[in-house]
Amino acid sequence: MASDLPPPAAQSTIVRCLQAALFCSTLAAVPATALAQAAFPTKPVRFVATFPPGGGADLTGRILGARLGELWKQPVVIENRTGAGGSVGAELVSRANADGYTLLLVAASHAVNAALLPKLSFDLVKDFKPVALATAAPILLAVNPRVKANTLQEFTGLLRAQPDKLDYASCGMATTHHFTMELYKFETKTSALHIPHSCAIAVANAVGGQLDVIAVTLASALPFVQQGKLRALALSSQDRSPLAPDIPTFRDSGMPELKNFAVENYYGLLAPGATPDAVVKKVEADVRAVLQDPDLRKKLAGAGLDPFFRTGADTAKLLRADVERYRRIAGVAGIKQE
Repeated sequence: MASDLPPPAAQSTIVRCLQAALFCSTLAAVPATALAQAAFPTKPVRFVATFPPGGGADLTGRILGARLGELWKQPVVIENRTGAGGSVGAELVSRANADGYTLLLVAASHAVNAALLPKLSFDLVKDFKPVALATAAPILLAVNPRVKANTLQEFTGLLRAQPDKLDYASCGMATTHHFTMELYKFETKTSALHIPHSCAIAVANAVGGQLDVIAVTLASALPFVQQGKLRALALSSQDRSPLAPDIPTFRDSGMPELKNFAVENYYGLLAPGATPDAVVKKVEADVRAVLQDPDLRKKLAGAGLDPFFRTGADTAKLLRADVERYRRIAGVAGIKQE
């Protein structure tokens, strides 16, 4: 009886076709996110820092970028595009190819700009896709030792007893440091005159006795706190800083009106708005992973930065909340962008 089966050569061809079809169907079943994550990156990635070299955003980018470059086996290039309080570089990224290869090193000051400059050519919330936050530079309220206040509660009492008698210096007009103090004044119903400085000059003048009260980046004042030349009262961050775990936060003061007080001076990454979710999730996961590296954490500490990982979703919520909060406080305190 003749066999109904095709000849051996034809059988082999049929098997190969079936195997190919099975492979294609299996490949099609793999989520697009997994394929995109496996492919990214295949060329250098650019981090755009909108402030000069040496600042928190730039240092975050360089430390984080070096470690991500090792993980990705692709260079991470830091490009400093300064101007208009960070808006020049942010606009560049908002118009870049939405492929994940150009990312913005976002800072809390970008939320300030969004609150105070309604005519920007881009929308910080709508035109970007948050990737992750990575670091923070805590803001410190400190006083010259001659000020008769050892705690934030005592300092608040001093302001209430002597309204408008004390001045304070921050790191500049419309900075997060300035907003921290204005929010504190609003919550505690106190008053004090703001004198804008730079962080370095404010610290030097407080140590020298020309100023009594400063709100500055922790790292710029910490050596003088440790030497007893300044007295630390509180940090604006939600949690205490690993750089100075003995310094309480505003929330630690025990004052009911400050129980939820937190102003974070953060740095992280945003992508152009149309960037694929798979690429964004890939970078977010890799940022989370490298921030666990003890060597990287040591480098961050050396730069005066705390690890401050937040997911893309949490970053989006924080940016929206900060823009609204800064807009509200600006109206109350009459803050305008210079």
